[in-house]
Amino acid sequence: MSKFVKGFSSFVTAFSITFALAPTAFADNHVDGEQDIVEIALGNDDFSILVSALQKAELVETLQGEGPFTVFAPTNAAFEDLLAALDITAEELLAQPDLANVLTYHVVPGKVLAGDLTDGMEAETVNGEMLTFDLSGDPMVNDSMIVDTDIEATNGVIHVIDTVLVPENFELQEVDMEEEDVPETGIESNSILLFGMIAAAAAFAFVLVYKPLKEEK
Repeated sequence: MSKFVKGFSSFVTAFSITFALAPTAFADNHVDGEQDIVEIALGNDDFSILVSALQKAELVETLQGEGPFTVFAPTNAAFEDLLAALDITAEELLAQPDLANVLTYHVVPGKVLAGDLTDGMEAETVNGEMLTFDLSGDPMVNDSMIVDTDIEATNGVIHVIDTVLVPENFELQEVDMEEEDVPETGIESNSILLFGMIAAAAAFAFVLVYKPLKEEK
């Protein structure tokens, strides 16, 4: 934590590189600190996978706490890219024992606005590993581009990123997907399909039997 505290305390006196970003779809979702971090994420469809992950890792209550926190929030597209790279499903990702460790790698203690960032700055995350910022071109945190900034919440601030940050100590593990882990919609659709097949078969059998009997009369 010492590196982060040292870096954060120098924000006010050190010269800052403030970067401007092109307007994005997230610009309309700035709420000027009227909602907490979780409420903002819940109100944005592009954070639905992130919200599911926070719920699965039991971090919702934590990020509704007093804070303040700085969250680098991956979009759904960022999660989909990660799933493709790991060749796993969303359900398998949410079942990872290390899920909380991955999510807390996206959270920095304190409120760090875009104007506070400097090129080459490091910040310690809640999980203990460091993030590095590169502002020499497109603003980056590690290998992820920062696509929107300064979505202020009552307990911190959100910056939107286009790639899921994966800590060095993350290890993908095989998980047993039990029946309760399958989304309900999948179960329901299978039941409806089965019912439809049975109904169609019954109707076909009725035609085969009933029509010849009718003709015999």
